[in-house]
Amino acid sequence: MSMTMSSLQQQRRVVEQLRKESALKRVNVSVAIEDLKKYIADHENDDYLLVGFHSQKANPFREKSSCSLL
Repeated sequence: MSMTMSSLQQQRRVVEQLRKESALKRVNVSVAIEDLKKYIADHENDDYLLVGFHSQKANPFREKSSCSLL
């Protein structure tokens, strides 16, 4: 009986998720791509991969200097 209830509950969750997904507003890929390109163009000045960091200290990915003791 427990196995049947678990399976039934699982199926109800699946149906609920499918209902939520079917209610979502769909957007054509061509429209989504144009929106994405506009967002990238508008924010390219803030992208550190494109413009770099204003100083080496601001770069969290810089190589750390190593200390060696003699």
